[in-house]
Amino acid sequence: MLLEDSLRGLELVRREAEPVVDVGSGGGAPGIPLAWALPETEVVLLEAQQRKCAFLRAYAPPNVRVLWGRAEEQPVDWAGCALAKALASPPVAAEWCLPLVAPGGAAVLFVGPRADADVVSCASARVGGGPVEELRGLFVVPKLEATPSGFPRRPGVARKRPLA
Repeated sequence: MLLEDSLRGLELVRREAEPVVDVGSGGGAPGIPLAWALPETEVVLLEAQQRKCAFLRAYAPPNVRVLWGRAEEQPVDWAGCALAKALASPPVAAEWCLPLVAPGGAAVLFVGPRADADVVSCASARVGGGPVEELRGLFVVPKLEATPSGFPRRPGVARKRPLA
């Protein structure tokens, strides 16, 4: 089930530039299935818990790099595509993912049926992104301009005080 769900984003990820970063990789979905499906694509699995990083390293294919840290502590504007599944509410996930993405790239958020694209679009605009494109349980959030100063905010702030 996780494999099939992860691969829903395959064509969206394929159309974006490299590298692809899976933010909050946890157990490896969607990053590891997408990395196996796209063996020529560089995939970065970003995880804040070191014990989960050890698990990810054990099962990652050769085109994957596991990075231990929080999204808010990473350099900005370097990835072609960021992924988030079960990371946080969609507006918070957008705030964490979009600063990692370079202008011209996109964040792909795996969302539930009650996710509000307008709210995510509002948060996206604050961190250099554009309006959300909705596709079969996925939000594609384009990165239009460089991450503004002041972002990402300190760890924990986005969850406590969401942008939208």
